[in-house]
Amino acid sequence: MDPAVLRADMVDGVEHAMDLAAPVAEAMRSVPREEFVDDRPYDNRTGERAGTTVLAPATAATLLDALAVEPGDEVLVVGAGVGYTAAVLAELTDPERVHAVDITSALVWEARGNLARAGYDAVLVDRRDGADGLPEYAPFDRILVEAAAVRPPQALLSQLAPDGRLVMPLGAPPEQRLVAVAAVDGGPDFEVVEEFEDVRFRPLLVEGEQADGIARNRTEREDREFAQSGYFAPTGWEQDWIDWDSQF
Repeated sequence: MDPAVLRADMVDGVEHAMDLAAPVAEAMRSVPREEFVDDRPYDNRTGERAGTTVLAPATAATLLDALAVEPGDEVLVVGAGVGYTAAVLAELTDPERVHAVDITSALVWEARGNLARAGYDAVLVDRRDGADGLPEYAPFDRILVEAAAVRPPQALLSQLAPDGRLVMPLGAPPEQRLVAVAAVDGGPDFEVVEEFEDVRFRPLLVEGEQADGIARNRTEREDREFAQSGYFAPTGWEQDWIDWDSQF
């Protein structure tokens, strides 16, 4: 069947399930998802490719809807994955205004290749620790973090433009919620400006936690303990690394 027909059916199904903003729906109708997903690209299901989770179309739509991108916005995606979300964002603003980072080198190459084949080679994809953002291209009007943390990384808050919006899954399982936040006076303080649905995302990785490495203590313990302190706990892993093994 014609991929364009399958793509239209996919977006129709997402629109039926949620109140999807018209610009997001139009952008998703334009991006050839088969360039990013090999196996049944237009099914509304989570998949795997190149060692990463590929978000279901409805989940990607929820993130993009929450981000509320306007034409001309400068956008940063933390967690490039296979590049599909960045491609839709390129349709919403401009390919040269979309920047994506990933901590895993193989995924950077994967995203670059997929975006180039789909016609979005102007999107910048770089290998970075996502918690550090991309200061060379800041400020950003919108930042999308496709991984969870117990609070937004301080560097990302500082890279938001005035009136900027950062969307991410906030919290540690089993209490994790998709939120939009704004920086207060340029960070590190922030305020949750909008809350959406409960979600379940993998944790935001920092250097040393790539798929081929050993998970550091933060992933296993500090996130969980920090989450119990709530949104506005005084410190976080991205400011002061705690080596729990050396404490005992």
